[in-house]
Amino acid sequence: MLTRRVAASVEKVPTRLVAVAFDARGPAAVARFWAELLEREVVDEDEGVLLPGDDRQAGLRFVAASTQKVGRNRLHLHLTSSGPEGQRAMVEKALSIGGYHLDVGQLPEEGHVVLSDPGDNEFCVIEAGYGFLAGCGPLGEVACDGSRAVGVFWHQVLEWPLVWDQGQETAIQSPVGGTKLAWGGPPVARKQGRNRQRFDLAAADLETEIARLTSLGATRLADVAGGVEFADPDGNEFRIIGV
Repeated sequence: MLTRRVAASVEKVPTRLVAVAFDARGPAAVARFWAELLEREVVDEDEGVLLPGDDRQAGLRFVAASTQKVGRNRLHLHLTSSGPEGQRAMVEKALSIGGYHLDVGQLPEEGHVVLSDPGDNEFCVIEAGYGFLAGCGPLGEVACDGSRAVGVFWHQVLEWPLVWDQGQETAIQSPVGGTKLAWGGPPVARKQGRNRQRFDLAAADLETEIARLTSLGATRLADVAGGVEFADPDGNEFRIIGV
């Protein structure tokens, strides 16, 4: 169920990003972890738990996983830091509420800290002074494996400006700022079954948006409650519902 705040915002643009959805083992527990870490409210839904976002911060949704995790996720979250003490405090807080350190091959001289939430979802706490995420808020970035083509696709879908487009890497951001969505360019990790994360969108005029998404290169996969599931040009599932 969409909150009134989300529903009101949908009218401003044809398609709105409601949340980054995660399949999770024990979605309620994983949602509580993120709610405490990001100081978000918790909204129980029929299918899971929503941590609503706003015009500047992406929402997060957690639903029960139907498949086992295979390999690393195709997207992960980047949290920002106000300073060295802020980064340490964020890491300590995450560890105290169920997170754990993760070795993904990061180098000792790299300033970010790689962690996992209780649902085995990787995320990073970025060092202070990282200019690319300056002013983006606590949830600074949704970092995705993906081609330049898929970054351009999402730029067109959400009508967000391309704020980075260099060397096959792309990033988009709402016109009002906040969380960036970024794609790292090739080589793109091989997709291993259904993704455990996806973008959940909402549209006031669902049929018009279904046609527009198809024209932009989305592949219709299946009808879902209240809407349609698609795949983007890199094969990543996403969902759009009418409101």
